[in-house]
Amino acid sequence: MAPELFHCRSTAEICWSAADELKNSVFFSAIGGTGIRIQRPQVNPLSFLLLLQRNGSTIWDPDGKTYIDFLAAYSAVNQGHCHPKIIKALQEQVETLALNSLAFYNDKFPVFAVRLTNMFGYEMVLPMNTGAEGVETALKIARKWGHETKKIPKDEAIIVICCGCFHGRMLAVISMSCDNHATRGFGPLLPGNLKVDFGDASSLEKIFKEKGDKIVGFLFEPIQGEAGVVIPPEGYLKAVRELCTKHNVLMIADEVQSGLARSGKMLACDWEDIRSDMVILGKALCGGVIPVSAVLTDKGMMLHIKPGQHKRFA
Repeated sequence: MAPELFHCRSTAEICWSAADELKNSVFFSAIGGTGIRIQRPQVNPLSFLLLLQRNGSTIWDPDGKTYIDFLAAYSAVNQGHCHPKIIKALQEQVETLALNSLAFYNDKFPVFAVRLTNMFGYEMVLPMNTGAEGVETALKIARKWGHETKKIPKDEAIIVICCGCFHGRMLAVISMSCDNHATRGFGPLLPGNLKVDFGDASSLEKIFKEKGDKIVGFLFEPIQGEAGVVIPPEGYLKAVRELCTKHNVLMIADEVQSGLARSGKMLACDWEDIRSDMVILGKALCGGVIPVSAVLTDKGMMLHIKPGQHKRFA
Protein backbone atom coordinates (compact mmCIF):
# COMPACT_ATOMS: atom_id res chain seq x y z
CA MET A 1 0.00 0.00 0.00
CA ALA A 2 1.33 3.44 -0.90
CA PRO A 3 2.19 5.84 1.94
CA GLU A 4 -0.69 8.03 3.12
CA LEU A 5 -0.61 11.47 4.69
CA PHE A 6 -2.58 12.20 7.84
CA HIS A 7 -2.96 15.60 9.46
CA CYS A 8 -2.10 16.35 13.09
CA ARG A 9 -3.10 19.10 15.45
CA SER A 10 0.44 19.46 16.84
CA THR A 11 3.94 18.15 16.30
CA ALA A 12 3.75 16.11 19.49
CA GLU A 13 0.58 14.27 18.55
CA ILE A 14 0.89 10.80 17.02
CA CYS A 15 -1.55 10.14 14.19
CA TRP A 16 -2.85 6.66 13.53
CA SER A 17 -4.26 5.29 10.31
CA ALA A 18 -7.93 4.43 10.37
CA ALA A 19 -7.18 1.42 8.20
CA ASP A 20 -7.03 -1.69 10.38
CA GLU A 21 -4.49 -3.36 8.13
CA LEU A 22 -1.99 -0.55 8.77
CA LYS A 23 -2.25 -0.14 12.52
CA ASN A 24 0.36 -2.73 13.44
CA SER A 25 2.69 -2.30 10.49
CA VAL A 26 3.51 1.36 10.08
CA PHE A 27 6.02 3.83 11.32
CA PHE A 28 6.38 7.56 10.92
CA SER A 29 9.21 8.84 8.79
CA ALA A 30 8.49 12.54 9.21
CA ILE A 31 6.45 14.69 11.56
CA GLY A 32 5.40 18.30 11.38
CA GLY A 33 2.57 20.66 12.10
CA THR A 34 0.88 19.75 8.83
CA GLY A 35 1.05 15.99 9.08
CA ILE A 36 2.92 12.73 9.28
CA ARG A 37 3.80 10.48 6.39
CA ILE A 38 3.17 6.86 7.25
CA GLN A 39 5.26 4.11 5.69
CA ARG A 40 5.84 0.42 6.19
CA PRO A 41 9.00 -0.27 8.16
CA GLN A 42 12.17 -1.81 6.80
CA VAL A 43 12.87 -3.17 10.28
CA ASN A 44 10.61 -3.85 13.23
CA PRO A 45 10.35 -0.56 15.15
CA LEU A 46 10.99 -0.73 18.88
CA SER A 47 8.18 1.76 19.47
CA PHE A 48 6.44 4.75 17.98
CA LEU A 49 8.83 7.08 19.75
CA LEU A 50 9.49 10.22 17.73
CA LEU A 51 12.85 11.91 18.22
CA LEU A 52 13.53 15.57 17.58
CA GLN A 53 16.94 16.13 19.16
CA ARG A 54 19.96 14.10 20.21
CA ASN A 55 23.14 14.90 22.11
CA GLY A 56 25.60 12.38 23.48
CA SER A 57 23.60 9.49 24.92
CA THR A 58 20.51 11.66 25.50
CA ILE A 59 17.56 11.97 23.13
CA TRP A 60 14.41 14.09 23.34
CA ASP A 61 10.90 13.58 22.00
CA PRO A 62 8.61 16.42 20.80
CA ASP A 63 7.22 16.87 24.33
CA GLY A 64 10.68 17.47 25.76
CA LYS A 65 10.84 14.12 27.54
CA THR A 66 14.38 12.73 27.77
CA TYR A 67 15.63 9.20 27.18
CA ILE A 68 18.98 7.43 27.33
CA ASP A 69 19.85 5.91 23.96
CA PHE A 70 21.36 2.50 24.64
CA LEU A 71 20.71 1.45 21.02
CA ALA A 72 23.14 4.05 19.64
CA ALA A 73 21.82 3.58 16.09
CA TYR A 74 22.97 -0.05 16.14
CA SER A 75 26.52 1.12 17.02
CA ALA A 76 26.72 3.93 14.45
CA VAL A 77 26.96 6.49 17.25
CA ASN A 78 29.10 4.67 19.80
CA GLN A 79 30.82 8.02 20.38
CA GLY A 80 27.45 9.63 21.17
CA HIS A 81 25.07 11.70 19.08
CA CYS A 82 26.50 14.91 17.64
CA HIS A 83 29.91 14.53 19.27
CA PRO A 84 31.38 18.07 19.20
CA LYS A 85 34.84 16.96 18.03
CA ILE A 86 33.37 14.96 15.14
CA ILE A 87 30.94 17.71 14.13
CA LYS A 88 33.74 20.30 14.21
CA ALA A 89 36.00 18.13 12.03
CA LEU A 90 33.15 17.56 9.57
CA GLN A 91 32.36 21.26 9.29
CA GLU A 92 36.00 22.20 8.78
CA GLN A 93 36.49 19.57 6.08
CA VAL A 94 33.38 20.31 4.02
CA GLU A 95 34.41 23.95 3.88
CA THR A 96 37.78 22.93 2.41
CA LEU A 97 37.18 19.85 0.24
CA ALA A 98 33.93 17.92 0.36
CA LEU A 99 34.45 15.46 -2.49
CA ASN A 100 37.57 14.04 -4.08
CA SER A 101 37.36 11.78 -7.13
CA LEU A 102 39.69 8.84 -7.70
CA ALA A 103 41.44 10.88 -10.39
CA PHE A 104 43.32 12.81 -7.69
CA TYR A 105 45.06 12.23 -4.39
CA ASN A 106 44.07 14.02 -1.20
CA ASP A 107 45.94 14.67 2.02
CA LYS A 108 43.42 13.03 4.36
CA PHE A 109 43.25 9.44 3.14
CA PRO A 110 46.89 8.57 3.97
CA VAL A 111 46.37 9.82 7.53
CA PHE A 112 43.18 7.76 7.83
CA ALA A 113 44.84 4.64 6.38
CA VAL A 114 47.93 4.83 8.58
CA ARG A 115 45.89 5.50 11.73
CA LEU A 116 43.48 2.63 11.10
CA THR A 117 46.06 0.03 10.07
CA ASN A 118 48.31 0.89 12.99
CA MET A 119 45.42 0.79 15.43
CA PHE A 120 44.39 -2.73 14.47
CA GLY A 121 47.68 -4.19 13.29
CA TYR A 122 47.02 -4.79 9.59
CA GLU A 123 49.06 -3.81 6.55
CA MET A 124 46.32 -2.40 4.32
CA VAL A 125 42.84 -0.92 4.41
CA LEU A 126 40.21 -0.58 1.70
CA PRO A 127 37.47 1.93 2.64
CA MET A 128 33.91 1.79 1.35
CA ASN A 129 30.65 3.48 2.33
CA THR A 130 28.34 0.96 3.98
CA GLY A 131 28.82 -2.14 6.07
CA ALA A 132 27.25 -4.28 3.36
CA GLU A 133 29.76 -2.92 0.85
CA GLY A 134 32.53 -3.79 3.27
CA VAL A 135 31.28 -7.37 3.48
CA GLU A 136 30.99 -7.71 -0.29
CA THR A 137 34.50 -6.29 -0.66
CA ALA A 138 35.87 -8.88 1.78
CA LEU A 139 34.12 -11.66 -0.13
CA LYS A 140 35.67 -10.50 -3.42
CA ILE A 141 39.12 -10.40 -1.84
CA ALA A 142 38.65 -13.87 -0.35
CA ARG A 143 37.50 -15.40 -3.62
CA LYS A 144 40.35 -13.82 -5.56
CA TRP A 145 42.84 -15.07 -2.96
CA GLY A 146 41.28 -18.53 -3.12
CA HIS A 147 41.67 -18.83 -6.88
CA GLU A 148 45.12 -17.26 -7.15
CA THR A 149 46.84 -18.42 -3.95
CA LYS A 150 44.95 -21.48 -2.75
CA LYS A 151 44.54 -22.58 -6.38
CA ILE A 152 40.86 -23.41 -6.14
CA PRO A 153 39.46 -24.19 -9.63
CA LYS A 154 37.50 -21.47 -11.40
CA ASP A 155 33.99 -20.86 -10.02
CA GLU A 156 34.37 -23.46 -7.25
CA ALA A 157 35.28 -21.20 -4.32
CA ILE A 158 33.09 -21.56 -1.22
CA ILE A 159 32.34 -19.13 1.61
CA VAL A 160 31.10 -20.56 4.92
CA ILE A 161 28.77 -18.45 7.07
CA CYS A 162 26.78 -18.85 10.28
CA CYS A 163 23.01 -19.01 10.48
CA GLY A 164 21.73 -16.01 12.41
CA CYS A 165 24.60 -13.72 11.48
CA PHE A 166 23.62 -10.51 9.71
CA HIS A 167 25.86 -9.08 7.01
CA GLY A 168 23.53 -6.69 5.18
CA ARG A 169 20.78 -6.78 2.58
CA MET A 170 22.83 -6.95 -0.63
CA LEU A 171 22.22 -9.88 -2.99
CA ALA A 172 25.44 -11.78 -2.24
CA VAL A 173 24.97 -11.76 1.52
CA ILE A 174 21.24 -12.50 1.56
CA SER A 175 22.11 -15.48 -0.65
CA MET A 176 23.98 -16.77 2.39
CA SER A 177 21.17 -16.05 4.83
CA CYS A 178 19.09 -18.63 6.70
CA ASP A 179 16.29 -16.05 7.00
CA ASN A 180 13.54 -16.90 4.51
CA HIS A 181 12.01 -13.44 4.93
CA ALA A 182 15.26 -11.85 3.73
CA THR A 183 15.50 -14.04 0.63
CA ARG A 184 11.90 -14.58 -0.45
CA GLY A 185 11.24 -13.12 -3.90
CA PHE A 186 14.85 -12.18 -4.65
CA GLY A 187 15.94 -15.33 -6.48
CA PRO A 188 17.86 -16.74 -8.13
CA LEU A 189 20.25 -16.46 -5.21
CA LEU A 190 24.01 -16.66 -5.68
CA PRO A 191 25.73 -20.04 -5.22
CA GLY A 192 29.04 -20.82 -3.53
CA ASN A 193 28.19 -20.79 0.16
CA LEU A 194 27.65 -23.24 3.00
CA LYS A 195 26.00 -22.62 6.37
CA VAL A 196 26.87 -23.78 9.89
CA ASP A 197 25.43 -23.13 13.33
CA PHE A 198 26.89 -20.17 15.21
CA GLY A 199 29.00 -21.07 18.23
CA ASP A 200 29.41 -24.71 17.16
CA ALA A 201 33.07 -25.30 16.32
CA SER A 202 32.47 -29.01 15.71
CA SER A 203 30.08 -28.29 12.81
CA LEU A 204 32.66 -25.95 11.31
CA GLU A 205 35.37 -28.58 11.68
CA LYS A 206 33.16 -31.14 9.95
CA ILE A 207 32.51 -28.94 6.94
CA PHE A 208 36.19 -27.96 6.71
CA LYS A 209 37.17 -31.64 6.65
CA GLU A 210 34.64 -32.38 3.92
CA LYS A 211 35.19 -29.38 1.63
CA GLY A 212 38.16 -27.46 3.04
CA ASP A 213 40.14 -27.67 -0.20
CA LYS A 214 37.55 -25.40 -1.86
CA ILE A 215 36.65 -23.14 1.07
CA VAL A 216 38.19 -19.67 0.82
CA GLY A 217 36.74 -18.00 3.88
CA PHE A 218 34.65 -18.22 7.02
CA LEU A 219 32.52 -15.09 7.45
CA PHE A 220 31.07 -14.48 10.91
CA GLU A 221 30.00 -11.94 13.51
CA PRO A 222 31.99 -12.45 16.74
CA ILE A 223 28.81 -11.37 18.54
CA GLN A 224 25.60 -11.76 16.59
CA GLY A 225 23.64 -8.50 16.47
CA GLU A 226 20.31 -8.81 14.70
CA ALA A 227 19.86 -12.36 16.01
CA GLY A 228 19.53 -10.91 19.51
CA VAL A 229 23.03 -10.06 20.79
CA VAL A 230 24.17 -13.67 20.87
CA ILE A 231 27.57 -14.23 22.47
CA PRO A 232 29.31 -17.47 21.43
CA PRO A 233 30.59 -19.99 24.00
CA GLU A 234 33.94 -19.20 25.55
CA GLY A 235 36.75 -20.59 23.42
CA TYR A 236 34.73 -20.58 20.19
CA LEU A 237 36.70 -17.82 18.48
CA LYS A 238 40.01 -19.46 19.37
CA ALA A 239 38.76 -22.77 17.98
CA VAL A 240 37.69 -21.02 14.77
CA ARG A 241 41.12 -19.40 14.46
CA GLU A 242 42.84 -22.78 14.84
CA LEU A 243 40.55 -24.47 12.31
CA CYS A 244 40.97 -21.70 9.74
CA THR A 245 44.75 -21.85 10.09
CA LYS A 246 44.80 -25.65 9.84
CA HIS A 247 42.66 -25.76 6.69
CA ASN A 248 44.09 -22.62 5.03
CA VAL A 249 40.79 -20.75 5.21
CA LEU A 250 40.55 -16.98 5.69
CA MET A 251 38.94 -15.96 8.97
CA ILE A 252 36.73 -12.96 8.12
CA ALA A 253 35.33 -11.07 11.11
CA ASP A 254 32.34 -8.82 10.46
CA GLU A 255 32.85 -6.27 13.23
CA VAL A 256 30.57 -3.66 11.66
CA GLN A 257 28.29 -3.69 14.68
CA SER A 258 30.50 -5.24 17.37
CA GLY A 259 33.70 -3.34 16.60
CA LEU A 260 35.14 -0.04 17.78
CA ALA A 261 34.57 -0.53 21.50
CA ARG A 262 30.92 -1.59 21.37
CA SER A 263 31.75 -4.75 23.36
CA GLY A 264 34.19 -3.04 25.72
CA LYS A 265 37.25 -3.78 23.60
CA MET A 266 38.22 -2.24 20.26
CA LEU A 267 37.24 -5.47 18.52
CA ALA A 268 34.96 -8.18 19.90
CA CYS A 269 37.54 -10.74 18.73
CA ASP A 270 39.97 -9.17 21.22
CA TRP A 271 38.11 -10.89 24.05
CA GLU A 272 39.79 -14.14 22.99
CA ASP A 273 43.02 -12.53 21.79
CA ILE A 274 42.68 -13.77 18.23
CA ARG A 275 43.58 -12.03 14.98
CA SER A 276 41.32 -12.54 11.98
CA ASP A 277 42.73 -12.53 8.46
CA MET A 278 40.24 -9.83 7.53
CA VAL A 279 38.22 -7.40 9.66
CA ILE A 280 35.23 -5.45 8.38
CA LEU A 281 34.42 -2.19 10.16
CA GLY A 282 31.55 0.26 9.72
CA LYS A 283 28.83 2.05 11.70
CA ALA A 284 30.88 3.64 14.54
CA LEU A 285 33.67 4.31 12.04
CA CYS A 286 31.45 7.03 10.58
CA GLY A 287 31.04 8.92 13.85
CA GLY A 288 27.33 9.11 13.14
CA VAL A 289 27.68 11.71 10.39
CA ILE A 290 28.69 10.10 7.06
CA PRO A 291 28.68 6.47 5.84
CA VAL A 292 32.13 4.89 6.15
CA SER A 293 33.19 1.25 6.23
CA ALA A 294 36.53 -0.46 5.79
CA VAL A 295 38.16 -3.82 5.17
CA LEU A 296 41.43 -4.40 7.01
CA THR A 297 43.81 -7.15 5.89
CA ASP A 298 47.41 -7.79 4.87
CA LYS A 299 49.13 -7.42 1.51
CA GLY A 300 48.97 -11.16 0.84
CA MET A 301 45.20 -10.87 0.52
CA MET A 302 44.56 -7.26 -0.49
CA LEU A 303 46.95 -7.11 -3.44
CA HIS A 304 44.99 -9.78 -5.27
CA ILE A 305 42.59 -6.93 -6.15
CA LYS A 306 44.04 -5.21 -9.20
CA PRO A 307 43.29 -1.70 -10.53
CA GLY A 308 39.88 -1.62 -12.18
CA GLN A 309 38.56 -4.64 -10.27
CA HIS A 310 37.15 -2.69 -7.32
CA LYS A 311 36.52 0.87 -6.20
CA ARG A 312 37.13 2.65 -2.95
CA PHE A 313 35.24 5.76 -1.94
CA ALA A 314 38.10 7.90 -0.57
